[in-house]
Amino acid sequence: MLDDTLKSQLQTYLGMLRSPIRLIASLDDSETGVEMRSLLETIGSLSDKVSLDTSGSDVRKPSFVVAREGETQGVRFAGLPLGHEFTSLVLALLWTGGHPPKVEQDVLDAIKALDGDFNFEVYMSLSCHNCPDVVQALSLMAIFNPKVKTVVIEGGAFQQEVTEREIMAVPMVFLNGKVFGSGRMSVEEIVAKLDTGAADREAAKLSAKEAFDVLIVGGGPAGAAAAVYAARKG
Repeated sequence: MLDDTLKSQLQTYLGMLRSPIRLIASLDDSETGVEMRSLLETIGSLSDKVSLDTSGSDVRKPSFVVAREGETQGVRFAGLPLGHEFTSLVLALLWTGGHPPKVEQDVLDAIKALDGDFNFEVYMSLSCHNCPDVVQALSLMAIFNPKVKTVVIEGGAFQQEVTEREIMAVPMVFLNGKVFGSGRMSVEEIVAKLDTGAADREAAKLSAKEAFDVLIVGGGPAGAAAAVYAARKG
């Protein structure tokens, strides 16, 4: 499943885990199920902080959850996250295991502040260039907010779902069973669509600052010119 070079790289990454994680698999006897078992066994063999549990009973098979030790909730991958999505899998392993993500603290705070029940399903393909950004954004949200649940679905392994939901392009994101969006989306854009309190928090931040002599809102040539003239006037 993974060649020696990839195994060596993955073992290096798994050395960055700060706490133990579990891979909870719901498998079947399909070719994809057999390959998934092999992949998960390989990952488990590369770090003593990774354990494999094959007693999962999720309705989507084959699939597996990346969860913290002692927990059952986490990012679920339905189908094999290989190709362009292998990086998404590695990041899910690292983030679940306590390795800090490279995002601004304000973004993490906004994710943690989300209130409600958010059940995301994101359909992707292994050759899709735009999918990893969306998959990684929704994975990050599920790892840092227990009210967010994310399932990453490889369309080729679940073709019937793709047909029934009339998915013509990926990435395609569903939230609580309804279409949320399609195409590339950043974590900031996704959070902004969900976080109804963001404007109030930003207003509070501005209110807490000292009064501005000059405040330039916006950018581009007009904003730059306004800044220059303001600086000249002292």
